[in-house]
Amino acid sequence: MNKLLDETLSIKIAEQINSRPSTPFDNAYKAALSTKGARYIQGFLAFAGKPYRPIEHSWIELDDASDVRIIDPTLPYLNKNPQEIWYFAAHSLTFKKLKAIIEESKEDYPEDDPLPIYGDPPYEYYGDVMLGGQDYLAAYQAAEAKCKEINELNPESN
Repeated sequence: MNKLLDETLSIKIAEQINSRPSTPFDNAYKAALSTKGARYIQGFLAFAGKPYRPIEHSWIELDDASDVRIIDPTLPYLNKNPQEIWYFAAHSLTFKKLKAIIEESKEDYPEDDPLPIYGDPPYEYYGDVMLGGQDYLAAYQAAEAKCKEINELNPESN
């Protein structure tokens, strides 16, 4: 199944929810709230140039007949060519599951931000941080390999 970034819908939803830069988890949560059939996704982005490593990020996905569309409500703030951004999913939640986790987190830990959501322990290391399960580690490693590949192939964009 192909996953295609829907630039037009990403920008439209970003405008509808008043997305903000540097808040991809909140932006994706708001997008999931306002988009029927959306799945909330956490993972990593890879692209050429700084910071030369994967970026932890969140977006939503919509299933179509043969494709999955990636809707990124933070896309307008990434300042990257959308055709040169690669998405690596680590964690996927239905709207119902997402809402239940957020409500439980707010009740159990009212002083903490409920996003991002890392699933159940045990957690693995990725990068310099210990968060997420084996799926996070696999997504991070795939994004890291892509970052190395595209930054070695495109030294002029570094």
